[in-house]
Amino acid sequence: MILLLDLGNTRLKFALLEGDTFVQRGALAWDADIARELAEVWHAWPTPSRVVGASVVDAEREALLSDAARDAFALPVQWVRSPMQACGVTSAYAEPQRLGVDRFLAMVDAKASGRVPCVLASIGTALTLDALTADGQHLGGWIAPGPLLMQQSVLGATVQVRPSQPGLVRDLADNTADALVSGCWQAAAALIDRFVSRTTEALGGSPTVTLGGGDADVLAPLLDHEVTLVPDTVLRGLAVWAATHSTGGDSL
Repeated sequence: MILLLDLGNTRLKFALLEGDTFVQRGALAWDADIARELAEVWHAWPTPSRVVGASVVDAEREALLSDAARDAFALPVQWVRSPMQACGVTSAYAEPQRLGVDRFLAMVDAKASGRVPCVLASIGTALTLDALTADGQHLGGWIAPGPLLMQQSVLGATVQVRPSQPGLVRDLADNTADALVSGCWQAAAALIDRFVSRTTEALGGSPTVTLGGGDADVLAPLLDHEVTLVPDTVLRGLAVWAATHSTGGDSL
């Protein structure tokens, strides 16, 4: 069994992989007492043979997870860093380590699952977009603020945009709360649709469009293009990576 860790901007997700099945899984927000909660959860789990992690957060939180894994299982975390090529995927970045490992692993999952050629969109704190060809070549992508981060930026930079109630997504908003929410969510949807249109020809004319991330179910109905919701792409990509990379120290 392999313990997989996905350290995202908003929360930590983790799963215990046996064969090709997640037999245990969990998630914690970063404002939780991570060390205490993990100790309680992992105490009831069987001991894995390896711990493999992917992180887009700071070194302090990576160290926290490394300590938690050692305390619970006496195992180091093997941190996956974005390579130039692995698992049938080749990065478009001249400096591949600068590509978020969450984006790389999402492409690994897409390639292994046969969803290529494809556009991969992930919506959370950030909105990320990537184009992946049928033979696993990453063509590049875009990064933008997610809808909630857009709203926070507007509220932080203005004086009079102060909604007194939560807003709803509407085609035409007649109040500030709805206008702010609608503008930010529709902007994210429009960016995805534009990216799909710009990359369709390069991807052979009919790419699959996948949508992941914590806010995927909210965004999907706003898109003009048909999308497939694919949850847990980082954990799924980590599972593929772990199956094809043996142990080898504290990083991979």
